[in-house]
Amino acid sequence: MSTVIQLALAVGEPSGRPAPVPLADAVVIAAVAEEAGVAAIRLVDGGGLDPTVVAAYLAGLHGGVGYIAEVPTTHNAPYNLARRVLSLDRATGGRAGVALRAGGGDEVSEAGVALRAGGGDEATAPDRDASDPARRWTEYAHVLTRLWESFPRAALVGDQEAGIVVKDALIEPIGHEGAFYRVAGPLDGPSSVQGRPVLVADLGALGVAAVAESADVVVADREQVAGADAALGEALRRAGRSRADVALLGRVEVGFDGPPAVDELRAWAGEHRLNGFELVPTGGAAAVVTALRALVPRPAAPPPTLRAALGLPELVAVPA
Repeated sequence: MSTVIQLALAVGEPSGRPAPVPLADAVVIAAVAEEAGVAAIRLVDGGGLDPTVVAAYLAGLHGGVGYIAEVPTTHNAPYNLARRVLSLDRATGGRAGVALRAGGGDEVSEAGVALRAGGGDEATAPDRDASDPARRWTEYAHVLTRLWESFPRAALVGDQEAGIVVKDALIEPIGHEGAFYRVAGPLDGPSSVQGRPVLVADLGALGVAAVAESADVVVADREQVAGADAALGEALRRAGRSRADVALLGRVEVGFDGPPAVDELRAWAGEHRLNGFELVPTGGAAAVVTALRALVPRPAAPPPTLRAALGLPELVAVPA
């Protein structure tokens, strides 16, 4: 498999790393990324603009590259996020995903807990004392993947002669009851052309055990990559999955001091059995463009979906 390149980009006002760029510059960067063959642009949360909105805007201008919106569990109910990301995925023709960040809860889920508890339904309400962010992330990710498959594309028939719009029997509620969330489902629209949107996890905040069930892409910081391949492979095996099901990317900062040493980076990836890199620019738009043109070869044709661009198998079902 060729080396996967994912770009982390903050769009909006200065607020952290990577250095944010104005929306106009992001349009230029997306054009270069599309031309060069970047698999995806990860739109970082914290630049002042909603990453899902920025993703939709950029995809409308440059649709040959994938877009991954970074979203925390905090203040985002799983059902609502599942709908937003699937809508983005549908609009981009299967080139969308979400980088789910570990965090706290949300007002919608907490209100549901309070309502159930107030009605005397303590036995079936989520655990109000559960607080571990990694456990929350794992459950949240599980809910997302199941929701994204709750309305199979095969259920959407649209047979005018027979008067059948959908096959109701194929659409199933997920009926999730966990420590953090209660989600009935199903979603109100069909699943993705790529099986489901791509789910990205950051290894540093979670660990391999937490991400093994649901993550499609795992991003590790430089100090974490040694041994990450073996640890991830073992965790995936325990979860009933294969290492080939997940792309392992190493996070690399790109600064002002000229283009990165391409050969060194590829050797580093080979040494640690990485599938590619997530580039984190520390300079402005010009530095990002220079890095992309130095690192990414121009493809013969863009892959049909984000999963294909990342070298991932396209899914037809998600394990329950």
